[in-house]
Amino acid sequence: MATLYAQQGSEQDRRMAKNSGIGTAGLAVTGAGVLANGLAYVVPVLGARQLTAAHLSALATLLAMTAIAGVASTGLQIAVAVHRARSGPLPTARSALWTVLGTVGALLVVMPIAVVVLRLPAVATALAAVSTVGVVAAGRWLGEMQGDQRFLPLAAGIAVVAGGRYGGVVLGLAAGLGLTLSLLLGAVTAILALPVLHLLARRPGVPVRGEGLPLRAVLTAGGATLAMLVVSYADLLLARRFLPPDASGAYAVGTVLTKGALWAPQVVTILALPRLAQGNRRTLRLGLLVVGACGVLLVTASALAGGLAFGLAGGADYVDMGRYAWIFAATGACYGLVFMLVNAQVAAEARWPSAPLWAVTVLFFLVTWLVLPHTVPGIAAGALGAAMLALAATGVLVAVRVRTSVTEVRSSHDSLSVE
Repeated sequence: MATLYAQQGSEQDRRMAKNSGIGTAGLAVTGAGVLANGLAYVVPVLGARQLTAAHLSALATLLAMTAIAGVASTGLQIAVAVHRARSGPLPTARSALWTVLGTVGALLVVMPIAVVVLRLPAVATALAAVSTVGVVAAGRWLGEMQGDQRFLPLAAGIAVVAGGRYGGVVLGLAAGLGLTLSLLLGAVTAILALPVLHLLARRPGVPVRGEGLPLRAVLTAGGATLAMLVVSYADLLLARRFLPPDASGAYAVGTVLTKGALWAPQVVTILALPRLAQGNRRTLRLGLLVVGACGVLLVTASALAGGLAFGLAGGADYVDMGRYAWIFAATGACYGLVFMLVNAQVAAEARWPSAPLWAVTVLFFLVTWLVLPHTVPGIAAGALGAAMLALAATGVLVAVRVRTSVTEVRSSHDSLSVE
């Protein structure tokens, strides 16, 4: 009996230690995420106070474009994390190198076109591209730590990447250096962050075995993340294209609320991804519940204090836009759920997880071009409609996959019972 009690007590201690470890990891990753989101939030806030409306719109557009290009980093991180969660340490250097080279090639093609079409400063655009390359390279080491469920080093890595990506820009804007010099500082800090990440991800004595990470896994994860960010940033690009400078600057302030609602619950997806890769459906349900609750809180707060939200995001000049705050927040909240569902699809090795998002993006562009009024509320309402459609489409795909998986498990169980 004493032995039984000792075993029960030992098991209870292990569970308490595990829960404590998860709780500590969650707090650490949350803190790092808050830092990253805070720095990302500070950049347009400082820009609204230090830059002209035209330069503010250019900064917001460059941030949107580099975020879209930087999905290669997220795709690399997700692919590495999913495969390490399933198979243990894998060689990742070759896939990481090809990902970085592919990003460089894409930037060399796209950025000059963007300079002409979107009327962006050439030097500032080039500096933003350099920062993007640094962020993409960081995805390898973040994915290794995430897949190994080493969440404390991962939290440190997220903080380092955020400091590299935004820290220099924040310092430059705070010092009043203007758009170009601020982006120059951002490029320098983004590259300097890479050696620090390498040291954080090292695990001396742990052998790297097996075949290298397939590049197609990176392409699938990157494609899904790219579709996610394109559809969520499409309204900002359309506002830049169809609205006059002052109105597009005001819209850029509104998208700060969208991105806040989108990225605030990202810690949930980070912690859940390794378990999603192992087929844990309970993790998916719980993650969606937490992300949805976070979205409801943010939308409610924006509806009750929209003027304050716009004032904090852009200053007193934008307080009158507060009546539209809930629309921007609701758009971000919907995309937060979509991001969780897309990650679940990638973790389940779905073949075309990005298909519905690309379809929604094309439809949104066409509707905005041909139907929607070219005003701040008109484009914002269209963005919310696109977000709701994307959520419905990805939700249906995940539900079908889960139902199919359950049916296959039951059929296999029945077959074994008959035998």
